[in-house]
Amino acid sequence: MARPKKDSEILNIRLDAAVSQRLSAMCADAGQTKTAVVERALRMYIDDYYDKQEKLRKIEAGLLVPADEMR
Repeated sequence: MARPKKDSEILNIRLDAAVSQRLSAMCADAGQTKTAVVERALRMYIDDYYDKQEKLRKIEAGLLVPADEMR
């Protein structure tokens, strides 16, 4: 039985050859598609970006003290 199609968009990118080769090797090792690996990596990267932005907003608002200032 086929998997249901997910809501998606096509993204064409140009990768450095070394990065592309490492991605292919990783996918072969993990038994996953490039789409699955890149989608997961992008999701993690974007989540990390927004987490850092939120921490910076809290620091600027005085709601959070940076660790290096706690000494």
